[in-house]
Amino acid sequence: MGEYSKYQQKVIKNYYDNRENISLQRLQELVTELYLAEGKVRAKHWKSASAALEKLGLSKSRIEHLVAQDNPALLAQTVQELMNGAPKKK
Repeated sequence: MGEYSKYQQKVIKNYYDNRENISLQRLQELVTELYLAEGKVRAKHWKSASAALEKLGLSKSRIEHLVAQDNPALLAQTVQELMNGAPKKK
């Protein structure tokens, strides 16, 4: 793989600088999708939410609890806490 142009380097740097915000935005979208989804689609959305929460550094036990509860309102509350800068581990 060759060298990246200055533009490509800037794009890559901006992505990594904003990775947390991107994950939070995706989680917000997933909350909406979870309210509307049923069956296999709902399970797929929970899997995606779980991966995004992991990237944000939430503890495994808390992620498992959210998924087991299967309650989008709890996920929305967690996303709000993350946006407000609350501690990630419980």
